[in-house]
Amino acid sequence: MHLHRDRIEVDRQAITAAAWIYFVLNKPRGVVTTASDEKGRETVYDSLRAAGAEEAKWLAPVGRLDKASEGLLLLTNDSEWAARVLAPETHLAKTYHVQIGAVADEAVLGALRKGVINEGEFLGVRRAETLRQGERNCWLEIVLDEGKNRHIRRMFQELGIEVLRLVRVAIGPLTLGDLAKGAARPLSRDEKISLDNAISAAGDAREERRK
Repeated sequence: MHLHRDRIEVDRQAITAAAWIYFVLNKPRGVVTTASDEKGRETVYDSLRAAGAEEAKWLAPVGRLDKASEGLLLLTNDSEWAARVLAPETHLAKTYHVQIGAVADEAVLGALRKGVINEGEFLGVRRAETLRQGERNCWLEIVLDEGKNRHIRRMFQELGIEVLRLVRVAIGPLTLGDLAKGAARPLSRDEKISLDNAISAAGDAREERRK
């Protein structure tokens, strides 16, 4: 078969290669990251359809945000690209703003930076800083190189601290910006290039370290 000359048809309809689609969604709290939910809860696909994404059913989330978490979520039908975004070796930063039910003193920040063992698994952060602080709670900015299942929540659970809100605000150079809660839009060409460049740069740095 010659891919550039032969024509594939089903019921006399030509079959063509699917176009790659990339969407960014501001996931609200309480919405589940799944195609369907046996409990009838709202899913991220409801938000995509509301935004006019007719291709919603063909898209898959790039990573996950649990039901209680909010913020930046990528969805695509390009599974190879999604794997590169998520690969631990790319060290593509994922940035979160986290409200906790405690005052984050240096002991808390130090414990986060040192990392914890939870369920036999090491959980660490690239960076942890205080954003703003009240008398009984505060907001932190936490940056991860990779996101294991319920990574941040498990870290604070190990420290005996309640997570009140958890919002992902950036993936690499891509930021949530002013995208409204529950809204979705296609990833712009410049944003896609910026993410690809960040992934490539991480790969180049990894190869350099191996030399």
